[in-house]
Amino acid sequence: MSGMTYSEPARSAAPRTGSLASAPSSAVLATGITIYGCGQDEAALFREMAPRFGIMPTIVEEPVSEANIELVSGNRCISIGHKTKVTNSILLALAEAGVKYISTRSIGFNHIDVEYAASVGITVGNVAYSPDSVADFTLMLMLMAVRDAKSIIRRTEVHDYRLNEVRGKELRDLTVGVVGTGRIGVAVLERLRGFGCKVLAYDTVLTASAEYVPLDELLQQSDIVTLHVPLNTDTYHLLDEKNIERMKDGAYVINTGRGPLIETEALISALESGKLGGAALDVLEGEEGIFYADCRNKAIESKTLLRLEKLSNVLISPHTAYYTDHALSDTVENSIINCLQFESGK
Repeated sequence: MSGMTYSEPARSAAPRTGSLASAPSSAVLATGITIYGCGQDEAALFREMAPRFGIMPTIVEEPVSEANIELVSGNRCISIGHKTKVTNSILLALAEAGVKYISTRSIGFNHIDVEYAASVGITVGNVAYSPDSVADFTLMLMLMAVRDAKSIIRRTEVHDYRLNEVRGKELRDLTVGVVGTGRIGVAVLERLRGFGCKVLAYDTVLTASAEYVPLDELLQQSDIVTLHVPLNTDTYHLLDEKNIERMKDGAYVINTGRGPLIETEALISALESGKLGGAALDVLEGEEGIFYADCRNKAIESKTLLRLEKLSNVLISPHTAYYTDHALSDTVENSIINCLQFESGK
């Protein structure tokens, strides 16, 4: 796997205090920015922040599609969310409508074909936000996994207050393997040091102050493996059947990166057989159309999700690790700044 870069971009999130004053002049932005796929919380922040830059955003709740291309309203820059895939036909339509820059409100690009966008004259940029949001959530999932929190909570909800059959583990007694040492991976490393556990790291770019080892060695030695790499062709199914088989018996998997980093069928088999001790997944293959939707009154068609939910040693959350006040504010502000910098030639 030599030559692959697993770390997410190292660009720092713009600090909220004082960053507005240091932003490029908005005078070059003739009309504004169209914000697609904008939820109510994001919309409130865009309406609050954008006027400070001298612009007014066009807020669109629905994700960008060929049906609402006209809402770019002549704007050269748009902002999109990460929840819906942007097809190449949509990119072509945007280019024909005069769009030159897309700021995706995410670190990852797996929902948009950046190379195709460039071929039709559109530059795509991502945003940086507080890595602490995902790092905090990751540590929470680790602790919940090794303390069998799902079973404990389920029992207490039905008024069964007996001690759980499974004793918990303490992080100081465990080895944690951090795969990917970009901004989020480093933030996880920093938190783990406070627990006194042994920490191993793997990345193709050695940027952190950490004990780096080959991936095979990390998998073989770690009681917990946590994934913090971007999703691309090199990292797709990084934890496949072979790599899962290399892991320690009874180990735990934590994924707050992207669902397809793990071969889900192989993970389920390892969990059902007892090869793995448990998993905590904030992201999942096939989550599109399920996560972020109210599915209480409709059938879930994903058989893998239903199988995972039945397992007492599997925790699932709906791609929410990033979702904090601080991170969302960073995301909105940096999306605006990205567009301004593009228009000013930076």
